[in-house]
Amino acid sequence: MLHIYTGNGKGKTTASLGLVTRFLGHQKKVCVIQFMKKNVEYGEITFFETIPNIDIIQFGTPDFVDKKQPKQIDIDEAVKGFQKAKEVILSKKYDLVILDELNVALDFELVSLEEVLPFIKEHKDELELVITGRYAPEELIEIADLVTEMKEIKHYLANGISACEGTEY
Repeated sequence: MLHIYTGNGKGKTTASLGLVTRFLGHQKKVCVIQFMKKNVEYGEITFFETIPNIDIIQFGTPDFVDKKQPKQIDIDEAVKGFQKAKEVILSKKYDLVILDELNVALDFELVSLEEVLPFIKEHKDELELVITGRYAPEELIEIADLVTEMKEIKHYLANGISACEGTEY
């Protein structure tokens, strides 16, 4: 089953991690692949590395990606991330796979929708699969079984309050 969590509001990754917790509570195996993220100080990384039955793999750099001029390393990391995602899904080792921020990697053209879409379409019914990130392509939305759009109404970052430990990372 394919879930898409998208939109400009906060909570897409957080919602997917809630599902992770639920799966782990049922002793199921989980893999989270994070695109465009490389930060071992994220609270979810430090917490989940102490828990059995979950693998979290990050692809990216600690730097923000310039959408207009992504660096080659940004493209290489995203391609490696999707290669790993294919390997993980084909392994049939996991009950839940999260592809965190894949929608953004697609929107930034770090990976190709022409490669991602047929693979996801072919394998989406073999496990619980979640794709997060703003800018979900219509083609993924069409094949999804569940789509949730997070809508920002108000956010403290707009008032100059910086990212808070525990709520943002």
